[in-house]
Amino acid sequence: MSKLWSGRFSKKGSRLLDLFNASLPFDRKLYKEDIKGSIAHARMLAKQNILTEDEAKRIEEGLKEIQKEIEEGEFVFDIEDEDIHMAIEKRLIALIGDTGKKLHTARSRNDQIALDFRLYVLDSNREIISKILNLIETVLKIAKENTSVILPGMTHLQHAQPINFAYHMLAYAAMFKRDVERFQSSLDRNNYSPLGCAALAGTPHPIDRDFVAKELGFKGISVNCLDTVSDRDFALEILFNISVLMMHISRLSEELILWSSYEFQFITLSDEYSTGSSIMPQKKNPDVPELLRGKTGRVYGNLVSLLTVLKGLPLAYNKDMQEDKEGVFDSVETALISLEILKETLSTMKINRDKMQKASKIGHLTATDLADYLVKKGIAFREAHFITGRAVAKAEEIGVDLSELPLDELKKIDSRIDEDVLETLSLTNSMNARDSKGGTSINSTKKQLLFFEKWLEEIRG
Repeated sequence: MSKLWSGRFSKKGSRLLDLFNASLPFDRKLYKEDIKGSIAHARMLAKQNILTEDEAKRIEEGLKEIQKEIEEGEFVFDIEDEDIHMAIEKRLIALIGDTGKKLHTARSRNDQIALDFRLYVLDSNREIISKILNLIETVLKIAKENTSVILPGMTHLQHAQPINFAYHMLAYAAMFKRDVERFQSSLDRNNYSPLGCAALAGTPHPIDRDFVAKELGFKGISVNCLDTVSDRDFALEILFNISVLMMHISRLSEELILWSSYEFQFITLSDEYSTGSSIMPQKKNPDVPELLRGKTGRVYGNLVSLLTVLKGLPLAYNKDMQEDKEGVFDSVETALISLEILKETLSTMKINRDKMQKASKIGHLTATDLADYLVKKGIAFREAHFITGRAVAKAEEIGVDLSELPLDELKKIDSRIDEDVLETLSLTNSMNARDSKGGTSINSTKKQLLFFEKWLEEIRG
């Protein structure tokens, strides 16, 4: 059978062109969206008396039969059909005859693919949001069980101040919350139907774009057809949103890798989500977080690739834009499995609280507290900083943490230090002293936990 657009051509295209030009090997993924859009379009054409009710009914029944064939593996995909739109339309004509040729009235492949791809991206936004919410729920569960577990808070990967493990995990809850909000914002901003824009300039047929938009669940229609058929901002946005999400996942993954090492031993990853070595029998490798860290670079590449494709294109549609889908498909699938396996990795890991507590007694985490204590005694901060430095040096000399330095040694360094300093140097007291909003005290951490739990409940509702 000749290609549906071949009327003005006198020679058949080469097989090499078919292989190079076709998007069917990957855009066949959009068959559901294509059929859904075509059914809505046929119903609109009937409503506008462009098709008869009987013609629209036959088209809809034919499209549903095609969907069944695809899902049951009976549909024959032919590279000569170029893309999923032409493959479905050709099969529809074969099933119901010339009536099938009327489906494309008042429609172009340009607005058809813009519709299919947009529907896919919007649904993917929703699916990713759902997976992030599940991940946040797991993070909050871990936090709720560990509000009093002290570990070293770090800057420059050096021990800095004592914090609690729940507080550390809630930092990631905050990141993932922002991710949800980004996907929600994109979902809202891009929820407009492109169908009816035709090739680039609209159509002379008396169509009802608003009807189609409502049928397909959009909140409205796009404003300018020239922009609409060449707009891939929605694809760029999901790629960017996934890139930021994966960056957050990668940061958490890096900490899981560090924490599971012998040098830290803060956590033990479950055997279910660890692998071994082909040569070293003793190894238990954190391959899940390592792969998550690695896949982040992959989704970055997909974003940069599409930005590069689009940057020099004149209006409106250009064939270059066929390169818009594979990277999006890949990034969406990467994000979905990454969110799922990270959730399971976190929910099955063991938290070694004693190791965290022990590590908190390395690095003199309460040094800032001693300096603040001295300032409250009326000593200038620069002098307090110097006195504290001497106290740290003494603690290292005798091999103890500053929090364990005997009172008599502290008084030798400065006589203005009193017995109440021992409360100040306590790791727990140091942590709980940081009770400002957003701080690491147990009280503040529990308030943050309640905030996230309330937000999660509201957004799910």
